[in-house]
Amino acid sequence: MSDLTGIEKRKLEHALGMGNGYLLNFGNRTFGEFFLDFFGIDIWDAKYNYSTGSKANRMRAFWSLETNYLVGRVLGTIFDDWQEFRESDSPDEPPEECLQIAQRLIESAPAPDLAAFVPVGDDQSFDRLARSVRESIERNEPEAGLDRLHTFTVKYFRALCEKRGIDTPRDKPLHSLVGEYVKALRSAGEVESEMTARILKSSISVMESFNLVRNEHSLAHDNAMLSPDEAHLIFSHVSSVFRFVQAVEAKRDASTSDPELDDIPF
Repeated sequence: MSDLTGIEKRKLEHALGMGNGYLLNFGNRTFGEFFLDFFGIDIWDAKYNYSTGSKANRMRAFWSLETNYLVGRVLGTIFDDWQEFRESDSPDEPPEECLQIAQRLIESAPAPDLAAFVPVGDDQSFDRLARSVRESIERNEPEAGLDRLHTFTVKYFRALCEKRGIDTPRDKPLHSLVGEYVKALRSAGEVESEMTARILKSSISVMESFNLVRNEHSLAHDNAMLSPDEAHLIFSHVSSVFRFVQAVEAKRDASTSDPELDDIPF
């Protein structure tokens, strides 16, 4: 549940025109479409049926039931498209204090680094997979995206290994792909500190455990799901590994694309 204070709720209710059960210029249809199209949420679900079940009361239920991050994202989207959603008698711009409330909610529950989940190469299926992973984070459903994250991670390290001439048969598991990639980095002298080497080495066993999570705690099978907090931790760890790998590969690509300065005549 979000930790909106009573004062913050009153400020938001006033800005959103929630006094009589309405909410800005949303009709029932557009209200439902907003939540479904932007966040994949059925706001007309019974769990949001608080008191009279009006749009304003459903928003109040949403604030009570959902996380800081998701509530902040919904409010932020409304404020970003204020001209689209405002009533005729609403102020021209959303109140600054309400913008700050939305920002506080988002920053109090930071999501994993979305920019880390980018495909290697121009494979369109890889790009769609990357978008699917990012969407599961944006919707604050990391536990539902674990199987896609695992598939993305396997595809990601397979592509990196192939780029370095490492054999990648289809039956090679994730932790073996990561292990051979880390070995290649160390052999090429692309890891500068012993601590970095140890962190990367520990990632091999982490990725081996990720295989179990995918098989036993994701939507890949009929499983008991992990809690959102544990899923966020997994996403955050994997994204940090991706960020480091992206930096290493960018440096390597830059060095191999530079011209040979020794051949320039003077």
